[in-house]
Amino acid sequence: MKDQALFDKIDLHLIRVLNTVLTERSVSRAAIRLGMYQPAVSAALKRLRDLAGDPLLVRSGAGMVPTDAGLRMIEPSASILRAAEVLFSDARGFNAATATHTFSLACSDYMDPQFLPQLVAQIKSQAPMCQIDIHALSGDFDYRARLAQGEVDLVIGNWPAPPDDLHMARLFGDEVVCLVAANHPAVRRGWDSSTWLASEHIAPTPTHPGAKGVIDLHLDSLGLQRNISARCPHFGLIPAMVASSLLVLTTGRQYCERFAQTLPVKILPCPVDFPPMMYYQLWHERTHASASAKWLRERAKTVAASLQKQ
Repeated sequence: MKDQALFDKIDLHLIRVLNTVLTERSVSRAAIRLGMYQPAVSAALKRLRDLAGDPLLVRSGAGMVPTDAGLRMIEPSASILRAAEVLFSDARGFNAATATHTFSLACSDYMDPQFLPQLVAQIKSQAPMCQIDIHALSGDFDYRARLAQGEVDLVIGNWPAPPDDLHMARLFGDEVVCLVAANHPAVRRGWDSSTWLASEHIAPTPTHPGAKGVIDLHLDSLGLQRNISARCPHFGLIPAMVASSLLVLTTGRQYCERFAQTLPVKILPCPVDFPPMMYYQLWHERTHASASAKWLRERAKTVAASLQKQ
């Protein structure tokens, strides 16, 4: 079949069925998600198999799995659906109350622990039919590529110097403090920079070998090095570890204050001067003028501002 003749047989609905069947790996689950009868999904899958000249989805044990050709179609089909959604939703403006957009964002867990819950709550209250995909900013998450490819709408986190090839807006700055157990010796005795550097510190696991966060990069600039005796990839678990040990967590005050309300911990001034810890939202040029993306960025800004007032 010639390329043009093949293209003429494909419509957006068929692309949606293709992506849903391949990601759900089940005709019945795809039918539920699409709001279609199962025979209609099966008929659409037959058309897709004829067009592709490939089974696309085959049985494996008790379930089904995509073929190699099917796997290669997942991301392109998702990209087509995202592009179509942006094309028509932005053409008529973004109406949060009726929109069925999918928002995809990546966020650092160093943020205020209330940030994501409040952001999700605000999105769902104002745009109840929209979906939300949240990704962690891990070492294997190439957020630049994900933004450029349209897989992520917004990235939120803290950087010593944000990348200059992306659009950026500051969310807030936070004072750097230390979180320690309520019975930590420094609570009674206080500490100076030497005592603080020699204490047992806990820090997030580097995103890749040799990587350093904003705390250690600043210490490097001062020619100083702290004693990191524990690392953890799950930042939200660190305050509980601090509460039952002599470990010291150095991070933003706003983050620490949330846990000081629920755990036996104390917030102490850091004896080494740090610049404010800055948090930003980053986005790509491709979504800079998007009405839905602008709406999402405004929600992030609103939530960040409300948390600083608490």
